[in-house]
Amino acid sequence: MDVNERIKAVLAEHPIVLFMKGTPQFPMCGFSARAAQALTEAGATFYAVNVLADPEIRAALPHYANWPTFPQLFIQGELIGGCDIVEDLKASGELARMAQDVEGEHQA
Repeated sequence: MDVNERIKAVLAEHPIVLFMKGTPQFPMCGFSARAAQALTEAGATFYAVNVLADPEIRAALPHYANWPTFPQLFIQGELIGGCDIVEDLKASGELARMAQDVEGEHQA
């Protein structure tokens, strides 16, 4: 399976995915830490991919998503954005609403 297929498989398997440096428990950059914290505070259940542990995904994802930096948040397979966008969505209440919508769809 090539790296783009691996990325697609992760996105298909998990409704909310955060590609980040490190893990939510041990983030390896401030932006990744802030994005994971915003998701947690919004009540989102998300799957984290540590791009530092997978150099192939780290190299391919900016091209796949057309987004140059990490973290990258995907909801329902669609790129939402990076740290600033995630924090703005949390501040407006949209992130919690988006997370609830996803949770509702997967419980139905």
